[in-house]
Amino acid sequence: MDIDFPFVLTWAVIVSGGIWLIDHLAFRPRRMRAAEALRASRGEKASEEAIEAVLKEPVLTEYARSFFPVLLLVLVLRSFLAEPYQIPSESMVPTLEVGDFILVNKYAYGIRLPVLGTKIVEIGNPERGDVMVFIPPHEPRYFIKRVIGLPGDRIRYRNKVLTINGQPIAQEYVDEEIVGGRVYYRVYNETLGDTNHQIYNYPARLEVEREWQVPEGHYFVMGDNRGRSDDSRRWGFVPDHNVVGKAVAIWIHKKPGLHWPTFARNGLIN
Repeated sequence: MDIDFPFVLTWAVIVSGGIWLIDHLAFRPRRMRAAEALRASRGEKASEEAIEAVLKEPVLTEYARSFFPVLLLVLVLRSFLAEPYQIPSESMVPTLEVGDFILVNKYAYGIRLPVLGTKIVEIGNPERGDVMVFIPPHEPRYFIKRVIGLPGDRIRYRNKVLTINGQPIAQEYVDEEIVGGRVYYRVYNETLGDTNHQIYNYPARLEVEREWQVPEGHYFVMGDNRGRSDDSRRWGFVPDHNVVGKAVAIWIHKKPGLHWPTFARNGLIN
């Protein structure tokens, strides 16, 4: 089961901040009055050790006060600026490989409240060709795909070729992989908007021709590894409030298993 880290982090900030605030408003003044009473009753006989013992914070409050600013800073950075994300599957090969650690720009598509996803500041919207991180409508965990269709677009997928609003998206042959004397997959260059990227198509994989009309406030997404991607072709559209951010760069790569991380794949994401 995936851990909802933003949810856990948000509650950690609320709980630690609440403990510190309650102590500051309610219990700290009591400790201060108790210390003053001790000084008044004992005068010069009141030792500094005794006064410090009265003023001493409970262990829980001490931990809460120490962790609250750190947790709050992490929450702000992850919610409004940038967030790391690890590629778990082959759905975006060859653009992204399993083991890539990427940086997600959280403010490219507007500033949103953590956990709720409500947009509070408009900055921009997903563009065709963007690599986007989001929560799909059928599963409460992060996915990453390429934006194909914008609100209002009509998408058709036939013979492994995209058509958007009646315009076929050109594919330029690059290479192919032969396995057992047969073509396993072919590599093509594809251009969506201002973005040029490579895709994999699998000739032996049969796909039914389909069309979709993208509703307002939603996006149609697909993986670059077209024959190995669970995307909008199966589960539908991505609501705008489920958008997390724009994938902008690969900052480190680690192959699964006992392998050292490398920086060989560092670079911006097309």
